[in-house]
Amino acid sequence: MKRFMIGMLLLICGWSIQAQTNSKSLLWKIERNDIQTSYLYGTIHLIPQGAFEINEKVTEVFNTAEQIVLEIDMDDPKMQMKMMQNAMMKDETTLDQLFSEEDYRAVSNALKETMGVGLEAVNKMKPFVISSMLITNLIEGTPASFEMSFVQMAKAKELEILGLETIEYQMSIFDKIPYQEQAKDVVDMVRNEEASREEFAAMVKAYREEDIDGLYEIIESYADTTTEMEELLVKRNQNWIPAIGELTKEKVSFIGVGAGHLGGEQGVINLLKEAGYTVTPMK
Repeated sequence: MKRFMIGMLLLICGWSIQAQTNSKSLLWKIERNDIQTSYLYGTIHLIPQGAFEINEKVTEVFNTAEQIVLEIDMDDPKMQMKMMQNAMMKDETTLDQLFSEEDYRAVSNALKETMGVGLEAVNKMKPFVISSMLITNLIEGTPASFEMSFVQMAKAKELEILGLETIEYQMSIFDKIPYQEQAKDVVDMVRNEEASREEFAAMVKAYREEDIDGLYEIIESYADTTTEMEELLVKRNQNWIPAIGELTKEKVSFIGVGAGHLGGEQGVINLLKEAGYTVTPMK
């Protein structure tokens, strides 16, 4: 597995026991007798501005929604504070203990170029946070965000924004993945930036083609530990199914999650079908 995959911080990810055959679509209708018909859309958390598009069908569906549901409540005014409170490693480990002197220097220089500060200023932070700070180096030009665009669209319509999970839970995932593994991710991103750019470009291509199975196959080829993918994806997908059921009982919902969560046997689409929902692609 190319270690930078963890560092993308769920930029886009996927995992399953075996491949499924799904239609090429990022937008899906969700129906069951006990819910309001709702819609699931696969995002990519950051994408080059030149590749960013919210098409007419997505906008049309968005405008029918009575509430917006994202992975976390991105309208929470305390989100940044909560993120920072949970960004630190839980034990006495520091970043200078996780990197060799040479790697520490290389990562610190990269961080200074990107953020204006070196590792000494963030020495207690979980390594994946450093990866997330460096992720924009893989994106040519100005990055765009589907989630932030949906937040702005929701605010314009005065729609409530909800989350499938809390920021505390999302950040806690990176206490379960060994810090040393995360540190390797950071080093790989810095040392092999061109290869990481190419891999990210391949994922963006699959995403723009709405090929969730092709995207799954790309991601599957990177996986080398079950812990990472169980924590980053499988458990979260499983947790989201009852949450989706509850959130859609009373209101038509537009649900946006990373597209890597859609495909595969343990993907959200298949898990919803197993739970008795009718899930239909909207092309």
